[in-house]
Amino acid sequence: MTALMIGLFGLVAIRLYYLQVLHHQDNVELADRNRIRIRRMPAPRGLVFDRNHRPLVDTRPSFDAMIVPEDSDNLSETIEKLERYTGGENIPGKISDAEEAGRPPYEPVMVVERLGWQQVVALEAHQLELPGVSLEITPARHYLYGQLAAHLLGYVGEVTKNDLIKNADYHNGDEIGKFGLERVSEGFLRGQAGGQEIEVDAVGRRLRVLKEIPDRPGQSIVMTIDLNLQQAAEAAMTGKNGAFVALDPNNGDVLAMVSHPAFDPDIFGGGVKASAWRELMTDPQHPLTNRVTQGIYPPGSTFKIVDSIAGLQEGTLNTQTSYNCPGGLWFGGREYHCWRKQGHGSIELHDAIVRSCDVYFYDVGQKLGVDRIAKWANAMGLGIKSGIDLDRESSGTIPSSAWKQKRYHERWYPAETLSVAIGQGYVATTPLQMAQVAEIVANGGTRYRPQFIKAVEGLDGTITKAYPPKVEARIAIDPASLATVKDAMADVVNGAGGTAHKAKLDDVIVCGKTGTAQAVGANIAPVGEGEGENDKTPEQYKDHAWFIAFAPKEHAKIAAACIIEHGGHGGSASAPVIHDVFQRYFQLHPEAPKPEIARVLEDSPPAQ
Repeated sequence: MTALMIGLFGLVAIRLYYLQVLHHQDNVELADRNRIRIRRMPAPRGLVFDRNHRPLVDTRPSFDAMIVPEDSDNLSETIEKLERYTGGENIPGKISDAEEAGRPPYEPVMVVERLGWQQVVALEAHQLELPGVSLEITPARHYLYGQLAAHLLGYVGEVTKNDLIKNADYHNGDEIGKFGLERVSEGFLRGQAGGQEIEVDAVGRRLRVLKEIPDRPGQSIVMTIDLNLQQAAEAAMTGKNGAFVALDPNNGDVLAMVSHPAFDPDIFGGGVKASAWRELMTDPQHPLTNRVTQGIYPPGSTFKIVDSIAGLQEGTLNTQTSYNCPGGLWFGGREYHCWRKQGHGSIELHDAIVRSCDVYFYDVGQKLGVDRIAKWANAMGLGIKSGIDLDRESSGTIPSSAWKQKRYHERWYPAETLSVAIGQGYVATTPLQMAQVAEIVANGGTRYRPQFIKAVEGLDGTITKAYPPKVEARIAIDPASLATVKDAMADVVNGAGGTAHKAKLDDVIVCGKTGTAQAVGANIAPVGEGEGENDKTPEQYKDHAWFIAFAPKEHAKIAAACIIEHGGHGGSASAPVIHDVFQRYFQLHPEAPKPEIARVLEDSPPAQ
C-alpha cells in the first residue's frame, strides 16, 4: 500500500510538474483566452454629403448577435434557440464560413445583424439559455433618402471570401463597398478599427472592459450632386422607367443622376436576404442596372446634332443648304420615310433641326458618309467610355466601315448610312454620352470627364483630396457652326414649329433636341417627332423618348439628357422631366437681370 501510494503521488507530482512548469505559459494563455477576450470594434464609415454639405449617407448603431462557438456545450441547441428568438437565417453556414476563413479560437462570429427591438429584448431575456451568444452594438450604414441616387451612392455588404483574400486587413463581419460611390471611395470611407479587451464569465457574458483601443472613423465624401436638384429629378421621373443625368457644362460635375427603377441600398447592409436578392436578380426591369451609364439605346433624332456639326465642319453642309422632303426618300430600291408622312417640303438646316426632318438628314448623311459621321461622333464622346468612375460603364456603338468589317467581316453599304444619320441602325449610346453632347455644344467644344466627387474631408473638416475638372478633349468647332446649332436648338424649345415646347421656361432660354428611338422593329424612321402616337400600341413596343438640353443659351450652367423607355416622344415624355429639373435649378440659382432691366428697376420710383 505504501509503495502504491508513493507511486500515485509520484504520478500526480509528475503531472503537476508537466502542467505547471513545462506548459505553464500555454495554460496561462488558455485560461486568459477563456476569461479574457479581444473584441474587435469596426470603425464607423465616413459620411457622404451633397455639394452644399447636406448629409446623404450616415452611420447609425446596429444591434447584432454574435456567437463564440467554443462557449456553448451544445452548439446545435444554442443555434436552434437563437434562430427562434431572432428569426436569423443560415447561422450554421455563417459559422462554417468563418471557420473556413481561418477564424481564431474564441473569436466571435456575427450571425444575425440589425436586430429589431423585440429581437433584442428576446435575446436579453433568454441570455442564460444562449451560452456563447452576446449582443453587440456596431456601426451600420444608413441612406437617409432611401432610393434617392441609389445607383450613384451604391451600397455596402459583408466581406466575402474573395474580399478577405484580396484585403488582408479585413475580418469576418466587416462591411465593404460593393457598388457605386461606396466601392469607388472605399479607401477613404473605411476607417481604422479599434478594439476592447474584455473579461467574460463562463457563458461568455461581458463582465468588464479591461482595455480599450479607440477606433478612427472614415473620412467624409462631398459629392457634386445637389440634393434639391436630385429630388426634383427623382420626382419628375416618378412612375417612369429610364434615365436622367444633369452635368455642369463648365467642369463636367454630375449635378443629378437618376436611373429608374431603382433599389433601396439599406437592404444590403448586414447581408441581403436570399429572398430579397433573388427578387432583385429576377426582376425583368433590372433595378440594379444603372441606365445612365450601362443602358445603351439608339439616340434617334438627338443624333442629328452630331450630323449638323459634322456636316458644317466638313464643308458638306451650310446654313443655306436646302433639301426637299416629300415625306420619304427612295434609295437602293426602297423608300426611307420621314416621320411626317406629308413631308416638310423644301427645308434648310435651321428648320430641319427644329422640325426634325428625317429626309433632310438622310441627305446630310449621304454627303458625309459613315466614316466622317463616326469621326465626329467619337470626338463628341459617343462610342467610347466617358471615364466616369462607376461600375461597368458601357461604351455604346458608333459604326464605321472599318468597324463593320472587323465585327461582321462585311463591307459597309451606303444605304446603312441613312439609318445611322438619324441615330438608328447600329448606333447605340448611353444617356451620359448624350448629356456630354449637350455639354459640348453648350460650352463651345470641351468634353470633360464626368465626376461625382467634389472633395474628401478629414475628421477636422479640412480637405484632404480635391477633384479638379478633367478635360478629355477640346474639339475644334467653328463658333459660327456652334451658333447655328444653338439657334436651332433654342427654337426646338421656344420656336413656333419646335418639338419640345414642354421644356420652355419663362425667364431662361432652354436649348434642346428631341428624339424618338425604336425599341422594336426594323423600320428606319422614327414614329413621329411631333405627332401623337397610337395609344393602342402595347407598352413594350412603344418607342423610347429622348430629350437633350442645356440652359441658358449663352454661358450655359446646366446640360442634361433624359430617356423614358417606351415613352413615345421626347417632346411629350422627356422634355417635361428636363423642364422640372431646369426650373428647380434656376429657382436655386436665378439668372441675373439683364442690364436694361436693371436700369429700369433702378430708375423706378420706390414701392408705395
